[in-house]
Amino acid sequence: MSPQSPSPDPALPRSARFAAPLRRAAAWPLFWPLLTLALLLAGNGLFNPGFLSLRWQDGHLYGNLVDIANRAAPLAVVSLGMTLVIAVRGLDISVGAVLAICATVAAWVVVRAGGGDAAPGLLPLGLGILAALAVALACGAWNATLVLKAGMQPIVATLVLMVAGRGIAQLVSGGQIITVYYPPYAFLGGGFLFGLPFPVYVVAGLFLGLYLATERTALGLFVRSIGHNPQAAHVAGVRARAITAAAYVFCAFCAGVAGLLVSSNVSSADANNAGLMLELDAILAVCLGGTALTGGRFSLAGSVLGALIIQTLTSTIYAAGVPPQVNLVVKAALVFAVMLLQSAEFRGEVRRRLARGAGAGA
Repeated sequence: MSPQSPSPDPALPRSARFAAPLRRAAAWPLFWPLLTLALLLAGNGLFNPGFLSLRWQDGHLYGNLVDIANRAAPLAVVSLGMTLVIAVRGLDISVGAVLAICATVAAWVVVRAGGGDAAPGLLPLGLGILAALAVALACGAWNATLVLKAGMQPIVATLVLMVAGRGIAQLVSGGQIITVYYPPYAFLGGGFLFGLPFPVYVVAGLFLGLYLATERTALGLFVRSIGHNPQAAHVAGVRARAITAAAYVFCAFCAGVAGLLVSSNVSSADANNAGLMLELDAILAVCLGGTALTGGRFSLAGSVLGALIIQTLTSTIYAAGVPPQVNLVVKAALVFAVMLLQSAEFRGEVRRRLARGAGAGA
């Protein structure tokens, strides 16, 4: 007879019988992000019964859940790129500036190429997308060069572009907000495809491609090995410098894609405010998703969940009528609580104190 795991003793208290399964569930990397998102959505549904409702109208799916997914798309895209950079022990705080540059370049090219209600074909759209993504790749290569060739610390190297990036964007725009009245361009950030917002498909496509690359090929193993020990990975034959450079370039590429989504959604490019503080939200989303800032351990699905958590929290604050100034304080408190719950040391200390308290009570 094959050995089986012992069943819980019925004589034990109910709390003890269910403690082991709960501990196993809590050890799942996505448990806490999913629980946080579920509690936020459930709380909104409790105080606003129509919050979780969905409706189909004019061939489109509408509802607060759809709005949250749509508005979280730019942050989710940037968070996917940030995940790889952090996984190889890097950091990119220039993504907000890169977003502003790419949004401005795309809008400028579309307008100069004749983008408008009477524009012929999709040529302005194609030129705008190509120009924005080319600039994004150049920004990523610049960051990688400073980190890998010049030997700068990642936070210092990307700080250079973070500071200079908005100045570059304002030079391109002439210090003005560039407006774009071109329906094909507006579709990128505000259009619908098969009933869902188009940005949702962009996030899904990037996530699927990145997931297959990291989980179905050796790339994921290489990234984890670089994050755990770059020197050992290099000795083992892993092309650590090339993979690290590719991570910075991909992160900037994601910021460029997010810039297209943001600018097309509002049909304009604001070099001064587009992507402001986005780098901090992206790092928060990655941390909420369970990626280790020390490198090596990362979760792409967790980063997307982190972006959804941040957007859900923002929507909750606005719906509750809380002043916008409190948004950052509430966001910081949530991040602090979730990170404590994700800490094995903190949970262990709580269990030890509860055990001591139960022992003293007995």
